[in-house]
Amino acid sequence: MYPINDREYISTCSEIARLMSISLSSAKKKVEIQIAKKGSKTIEEKRQVAKNLLKKCEKENENQLNSSQILDKLMSTLENEDNFITED
Repeated sequence: MYPINDREYISTCSEIARLMSISLSSAKKKVEIQIAKKGSKTIEEKRQVAKNLLKKCEKENENQLNSSQILDKLMSTLENEDNFITED
């Protein structure tokens, strides 16, 4: 599949990448896989596939913590265990 250089399409893919905390090329690949499955031919159909995937990502992201919040939660310590180290 040849690369799609449409501004709206790229913008939608970058938003998908941001929501999923992945690279732009990975987000494009995910969209291209969906495009291939649906057999979309025109740029409008391809934009619509990207928008549908973005809506799906937004819906899934509503109830979940983003990656920075997860990392903050994992890096926090219990109050009385600040200096505790477990040895193997």
